[in-house]
Amino acid sequence: MILSGKEIKKRIGKDIVIEPFNKKQLNSNSYNLRLHNELLVYEDIILDMKKENKARKIIIPEEGLVLEPNKLYLGRTVEYTKTSNLVPMLEGRSSIGRLGLFIHVTAGFGDVGFSGYWTLEMFCIQPVKIYPYIECCQIYYHTIEGEFEEYKSGKYQNNKGFQPSLLYKDFIES
Repeated sequence: MILSGKEIKKRIGKDIVIEPFNKKQLNSNSYNLRLHNELLVYEDIILDMKKENKARKIIIPEEGLVLEPNKLYLGRTVEYTKTSNLVPMLEGRSSIGRLGLFIHVTAGFGDVGFSGYWTLEMFCIQPVKIYPYIECCQIYYHTIEGEFEEYKSGKYQNNKGFQPSLLYKDFIES
């Protein structure tokens, strides 16, 4: 079951933390999260799953930044979220998708107990101009049935910002 906007608001400060919280970003069954002014782009043309891929930071100026097609950008949310006893989910906003900018097409399924900033996978099909601090995606919450263990992964839990892929660590630990 998905929580309503009113239920999300009731649970703020309890099993849902969104910092900063602004009631204007609350929807009927989700909460809009904003894009920070920083992006990461990978430097290599070919990305290797078994190694750490170098990335550089780009700042989105107030006057906007045009994203190039067929290039992966990693953004992050302004808001820090923490969830207990619920499954957080993240989707791009339809208004953004209708411009050909796909935000968080994969990996939108959060884990119970996730705490941190959301790293956003961003990809466009034609050039599109973006701006810092826009409401670009929405978080919503599912209830969970049965016994569960909260997320405790060392890779992404309690992050301090956005992160490139840490998949290479799976090969080291195997």
